[in-house]
Amino acid sequence: MSRSLRIALAQFDFPVGAVESNTQRIRALIAEARDVHGADLVLFPELAVSGYPPEDLLLRPAFLAACERAIHAIAAACTGITAVVGWPQAAGSVVYNAASVLRDGAVELTYRKRELPNYAVFDERRYFSVDPDGGACTFELKGVTVGLVICEDLWFAEPLAETAALGAELVVVPNASPFESDKTAQRDSLLAQRVQETGVALAYLNVVGGQDELVFDGASVLADGDGGVHPAARAFEDHWLVADFDADCRRFTPVRWPAEDDESRESLAWRAIVRGIRDYCGKNGFDRVWLGLSGGIDSGLVLALAVDALGARNVAAVRLPSRYTSDLSNDLADEQARLLGVRLETVAIEAPFTGFLQALSPLFEGLAPGIAEENLQSRSRGALMMALSNRFGGLLLTTGNKSEYAVGYATIYGDMCGASRRSRTCTRPRCRRCAAGATRSRRPSRNRSSPGHPRPSCARTRPTRTRCRPTRCSTASSCATWTRSNRWPRSSPRALTTPRWSACSGWCASTSGSAGSPRPAPSSRAGPSAASAVTRSPRAGATETKTPPGGGVPAGRQGAAQSPSKGFMRLKKPSSFGQRPLSR
Repeated sequence: MSRSLRIALAQFDFPVGAVESNTQRIRALIAEARDVHGADLVLFPELAVSGYPPEDLLLRPAFLAACERAIHAIAAACTGITAVVGWPQAAGSVVYNAASVLRDGAVELTYRKRELPNYAVFDERRYFSVDPDGGACTFELKGVTVGLVICEDLWFAEPLAETAALGAELVVVPNASPFESDKTAQRDSLLAQRVQETGVALAYLNVVGGQDELVFDGASVLADGDGGVHPAARAFEDHWLVADFDADCRRFTPVRWPAEDDESRESLAWRAIVRGIRDYCGKNGFDRVWLGLSGGIDSGLVLALAVDALGARNVAAVRLPSRYTSDLSNDLADEQARLLGVRLETVAIEAPFTGFLQALSPLFEGLAPGIAEENLQSRSRGALMMALSNRFGGLLLTTGNKSEYAVGYATIYGDMCGASRRSRTCTRPRCRRCAAGATRSRRPSRNRSSPGHPRPSCARTRPTRTRCRPTRCSTASSCATWTRSNRWPRSSPRALTTPRWSACSGWCASTSGSAGSPRPAPSSRAGPSAASAVTRSPRAGATETKTPPGGGVPAGRQGAAQSPSKGFMRLKKPSSFGQRPLSR
């Protein structure tokens, strides 16, 4: 007689702190797994009752008591099916990261996590303890011995080996593992290795959804006892995952398993940010967002991400031109908003910028214009965007990327204003690849609120330059060049005079005229950019924060010493720059 089980994996989002709503949802999902999918066993993610990571909520006795009441309420509704549910278990002053086996209306047994991660985004040793008397956990179900380990336990050989030694044929693994690049291949390799070591089949379930700065990708996976790893479930989406397990050959047969069809880095990064924006807004009570739109790649990319996350009707874009903004920038911003069906407003910063200059003129008298005046433009934009957010509601999104923040190419209280900086997780090259892939595919948004809108070009082929005064331009490439070599390129001129675009670094070289004289304005058209006198524009909400050699210290590096005769001192690059530790 064949020994088989139908197992259902609940790849859903369970918000942190929402104990009551999580309890009601788990009870409803248990009933659905039993009545609709005919499952014998239903598995929920790590700490599904409390949400992951609960962090300082675990320091509240009332919260822990609510979780204990919840697990018993869930157990009472668990009849005709076996469920494995994760929750924080308190034993006096000690708290365990636990998962309980619920059957016949009661808590049958509880397993306590043995390996507590304490690296990268994980801080479990601060809140949880390891049970010195705890060991492997198995239970019988329809003649099949099922084992249980939690997330990090799988990354160490001992917990699974001890579980297999107790006769486990199938081991279920609830997880709360955040997304990072190339994680899927790493997981597959780990599962294949563990299966080959022990011969047990693995059902790996990961939670999905965004929680503050973390995004969980789901991408749950099955591994047969002979070492074969099945395709991962579709990432960043809530799904029921159902499979039949044959204990005799220790293999799975997927019954309902929407497999991932695009595991490219750009696709996964795009969907991770979209899910992060959607859940961050939803869990914090926001139904719309604002962002400054300059026509450049960064703000255009964030605009497309926001539309995919919330729908065009819930996104408001604002142009914030200065006296140096070009017609091209305004036209590109208008095109991006039109392509995505987003309302575009225009608020010029000339009035507040001039007001700041007038207020500071007695103190700035006799001083040459510099970084202070340039940053005032960014802070004018930041103040205006925050005012719109405060007046009309909605969350303000920033548009900077990881490369800019890494080298201090940002202005505090300026383009850093905002409650969500999702694009900061992508370097500028990755931003360009994401934009290029979205433009090539021209796929409509998956969000039902904005069907059929193509993603914008994000000005992919246009160099990113910021104009903050008549004699100066900048590019992110020159900033990156300086970062790599700790000095400006030799071809970069030392003097700032009448502008001419430099092919190497983007700094301005003198051809004629006196220092500081503006470039003759191109033929202007009516509109907010009529006063523009140059052909390149600042990113909305951004400002120039670098200075050429001998002219100051970049923002974020003001504490570095500088030699007047040698320009910038050499700055030591952090050893962790561009690297992330391995995580589960």
